[in-house]
Amino acid sequence: MDLIQTFQTRNPIIGVVHLLPLPTSARWGGSLKAVIERAEQEATALAAGGVDGIIVENFFDAPFTKGQVNPAVVSAMTLIVDRIMNLVVVPVGINLLRNDATSAIAVAACVGAQFIRVNVLTGIMATDQGLIEGQAHELLRFRRELGSEVAILADVLVKHARPLGTPNLTTAVQDTIERGLADGVILSGWATGSPPSLEDLELAKAAAKETPVFIGSGANWDNIGQLMQAADGAIVASSLKRNGQINEPIDPIRVAQFVEALREATQFKPGPNSTLTPDSAKSRIF
Repeated sequence: MDLIQTFQTRNPIIGVVHLLPLPTSARWGGSLKAVIERAEQEATALAAGGVDGIIVENFFDAPFTKGQVNPAVVSAMTLIVDRIMNLVVVPVGINLLRNDATSAIAVAACVGAQFIRVNVLTGIMATDQGLIEGQAHELLRFRRELGSEVAILADVLVKHARPLGTPNLTTAVQDTIERGLADGVILSGWATGSPPSLEDLELAKAAAKETPVFIGSGANWDNIGQLMQAADGAIVASSLKRNGQINEPIDPIRVAQFVEALREATQFKPGPNSTLTPDSAKSRIF
């Protein structure tokens, strides 16, 4: 995945639009208009704050199914993403929780979204929805049948889950890329709002080689400078919301603060093919 081609930067910030409950979900409020209005407000706030991409999630549909979501959810997601894409110029992606990658890539292909997030692309994870098996074979074949170039960003040892057997981060990253054919990998902490460790990011990046590695949770303006030492980009939600609370709407001031913090952290970060010599490092101090 060429980050510069997709996001116009090699260190993209992807802001998250958490949709209010969609039709047929447990907390569906009965008004799709309200869901659309909130989504448009949040997407506009993210874009105005300077993010490089936006991903739309049915976050408040919990409790989630582990398989295909209801057709009403697919219909609503299609409508909402299309509306958002007419509002913003940054790339837009889709995550249909808990793991309906087939529907996500179908929506993306139809509306022209650029990427999807897949929680479990390869392997088997024990989750609060039960055992979820990766379906890379079906997903990649379906993408080919659609004639689509939608990028697949795949979680490795996804949050709110535990792998069957002994986890090995290096092997999991390699399998996700080499056997699952992910275009990028995502590393999160143990839960929403929890960051991955720098050590794990370094292991993931070493295993991923040229494939982009994204921080998938817990990034904020206090830790982003350290975490970006070993990551290519960040997917951000909680820290961009009012008072940092997951149930609150996006705060454009917090978005701008985070964008500034990441830009400062990556201003002198060497590119993938650059070499930092003692002389060049010394010159960058001034």
